[in-house]
Amino acid sequence: MTMKLYFAPGACSFVPHALLETAGAAYEPVLVKLHKGEQNEPAYRAINPRGQVPVLVDGGETITQIVAIVTYLDAKFPEQQFLPKDPLARTRVLETLAWMNNTVHPTFTHVFMPFKFAGTPETQAELKAFNAKVYAGLLGELEAMAQKAAGQGQAFLGGERFGPLDAYALTLLRWGGFAQIDPAGFPALWAHVQKVAQLPGVAKAIERERLQLNLYKAA
Repeated sequence: MTMKLYFAPGACSFVPHALLETAGAAYEPVLVKLHKGEQNEPAYRAINPRGQVPVLVDGGETITQIVAIVTYLDAKFPEQQFLPKDPLARTRVLETLAWMNNTVHPTFTHVFMPFKFAGTPETQAELKAFNAKVYAGLLGELEAMAQKAAGQGQAFLGGERFGPLDAYALTLLRWGGFAQIDPAGFPALWAHVQKVAQLPGVAKAIERERLQLNLYKAA
């Protein structure tokens, strides 16, 4: 049975989307239109009761959450080496991936969807402005990672092979445009993201999702 990836354009589901394309996997991409509330429809809730993307379905198994899906794809396509084989290096990549997912991503959610966390327009505006500054600082940490990788002659953030950190870094820097953050302010990270975007598998995912890499517009 063919795998299915439930994704939304520009969402964090871009990470497994790029990995699957890179692996040349036989799978069916299924678009979920978050802006139309399709994640809340009964048919989708039957697949993922939490109403989130991504969801990977393989045979009779349904897998949710970025870290779990990435770990599964690494095991399913070992030749791709999405995660390093060395135990410590692998742990460091998963450590950073978890931080991206449980710290950087939720900070952006406070910028993009402040209504989830506050009831009044005034409080929502305060949340958005405050977290936009926090988010810029977190992108600064990613910039330092990109600088370190480049300085060590390391091709990708997780080592010598393209992996989830690169796809997530592309997503997170791209989101910065919604927070009025210019990617050019993070030169090493921006250069890395542009390089990653040209990889064949990544480019296919970008094309399917119709993504614009730089969303920043000067005020």
